Amino acid sequence: MQQQPEFPPVVEGTLLWEPSAERIAKSNLSRYTQWLGETRGLSFDSYDALWQWSVTDLEAFWASIWDYFQIKTHAPYTQVLDKRQVEGAKWFAGAELNYAEHALRRRDDHLAVVYGSEDSAPAYMTYAELWERTAEAAAGLRALGVQRGDKVVAYMPNIPETLVAFLATASIGAVWSSCPPEFGISSVVDRFQQLEPKVLLAVDGYRYAGKPFDSIPSVRDIQRQLPTLETTVVLPYLDGHPGISDLGKAKLWGEVLVTGQELIFEPVPFDHPLWVLYSSGTTGAPKAIVQGHGGILVEHLKAHALHLDLTEDDRFFWFTTTGWMMWNYIISGLLHGSAVVMFDGSLAYPDLNVLWKFAEQAGVTYFGVSAAYIQTCMKEGLEPGRDFDLSRLKGLGSTGSPLPPEGFAWVYGHVKQDIHLGSVSGGTDTCAAFIAASPTLPVHAGELQCMALGAKVETFNEQGKSVVGEVGELVITEPMPSMPTYFINDPDGSRYHESYFDTFPGVWRHGDWIKITPRGSSVVYGRSDSTLNRNGVRMGTSDFYRAVEELPEVLDSLAVDTAHLGSDGHLLLFVVLREGLSLDDEVTARIKGNLRKNLSPRHVPDELYAITEVPRTLSGKKVEVPIKRIFIGEPPEKVVTADALRNPEAMQFFIDLAQRRNAV
Repeated sequence: MQQQPEFPPVVEGTLLWEPSAERIAKSNLSRYTQWLGETRGLSFDSYDALWQWSVTDLEAFWASIWDYFQIKTHAPYTQVLDKRQVEGAKWFAGAELNYAEHALRRRDDHLAVVYGSEDSAPAYMTYAELWERTAEAAAGLRALGVQRGDKVVAYMPNIPETLVAFLATASIGAVWSSCPPEFGISSVVDRFQQLEPKVLLAVDGYRYAGKPFDSIPSVRDIQRQLPTLETTVVLPYLDGHPGISDLGKAKLWGEVLVTGQELIFEPVPFDHPLWVLYSSGTTGAPKAIVQGHGGILVEHLKAHALHLDLTEDDRFFWFTTTGWMMWNYIISGLLHGSAVVMFDGSLAYPDLNVLWKFAEQAGVTYFGVSAAYIQTCMKEGLEPGRDFDLSRLKGLGSTGSPLPPEGFAWVYGHVKQDIHLGSVSGGTDTCAAFIAASPTLPVHAGELQCMALGAKVETFNEQGKSVVGEVGELVITEPMPSMPTYFINDPDGSRYHESYFDTFPGVWRHGDWIKITPRGSSVVYGRSDSTLNRNGVRMGTSDFYRAVEELPEVLDSLAVDTAHLGSDGHLLLFVVLREGLSLDDEVTARIKGNLRKNLSPRHVPDELYAITEVPRTLSGKKVEVPIKRIFIGEPPEKVVTADALRNPEAMQFFIDLAQRRNAV
């Protein structure tokens, strides 16, 4: 534990880290590239050249991933890709496999799971133990009548039993979906009701920020709204002897497990549903996004090995709940024989150091969090590199929102100097990163290192032309295996088409502003549907938030541009200030002055308000677009659903203010 040196001020593009020649040589990416030379006769002199090949000869690239990672099949594929189009492409026709069979290739004493919580030290599980527990759970689910194609849903936290239940479900060929127990009842029902599940798995309660919460009343209400349920299985997590007699068709976890059974892996087609993820669902029912066994398998094998550089010696952590795609992403660390690290609870209890302390105790080698968490640690003056032993840490991941250059500098100045910082961007829609990290490339402040292999990411301007060095729409112009198989309750595919392909025909529009640099890195500027357009100057909200939140007085902020068709609108800025401060003339002048200096006079807000907290979705994203729609006169109940928010009470300020403004 050493005092980390203060990093000098940085600007976007400042070089912060370069991998050593030894690190590059030992990387999985270098081994893969060498293998391509030995087995395919291919040679690449740079990452960019490798990427260009991966998105130009798609069939050859994904076939190489299949062979390199030795995909085990029960029937071989007959064709890698049926057609070169983004919408509706079919991959690896004829192949039969099972995701869980690859996740459980090991059956030995190698470490598989490290798990802990805000009030408990890490505990451990080997691959042999994980295999045995999965076999017991799979036999138990089969005894309950679960078959291939049935839906199993979980109202459970980020704990080993949830992982076991998922692997058991996947081994049968049944379909998995999960929500954490802190989700509101309506949010859970809006998601699970679309699936018509056969079995509900739940905990009797949980702890969060030091407080116990009883889940049984919520489970009862969820049961009543899922008429297809045949059984509810309750895991005693809060209480060793929970009362479940009034739940109906309910059993305790221990009563369901069946010992002494061999684990059987059901062979399924490449695109057979593995799990269902959901859009944020701020209005109406969230999109139920189905992803297949094979697509997730090849994508996560590629991403975890070649981009994150995971090996069987790693302990892979990302702070997440079971309702965010990052849960599904981290558990795929098992595909490489790594240990997945699970944490249940609040990231700020008893204080913000809880995750850094856990990383030290659990021996984490890859530490993943949201960009917002890194910025909060920076604001609060944390010194993880000084206060904790992070000697095993080799990689740090950031996602969820753009990480500004100051956040990059803070990691290298206050966490660790020799660390691979991977700021990545992708989405729930593919459970993948389009813009990724590479262990062989340098890290520049504010930039995402590279485009992911096999992901043809481009920037389109308003005319639909590909540009470099300009801010535009993030698009994907070639198919990827983990793109959704389909949406549930979308029989003609119209909702799927409208979600991605309405703007640019045949091209996936993701909804982010991005700039691709001449060296192949990129900068993400936030959601394109929440762009600030002031007198013809368009700007992503990430630049705006950076200029506001770099001020020590400001803890959080939200910007809303009410401009819309036929109206120039107003630029409204809402700030969360440090305790004891008020939005007086001095603080207001500092905020406006910083925006004028760092952005432009056009981006000085017309109105400035102090708020207690920024409304966020369940996955932690700022609620920008729904608030804009409320300010331009749309009814609140039509643009945002309370149960889709982490802190719905925070919306009332905006609703009241919009009503007052619109009444004038």
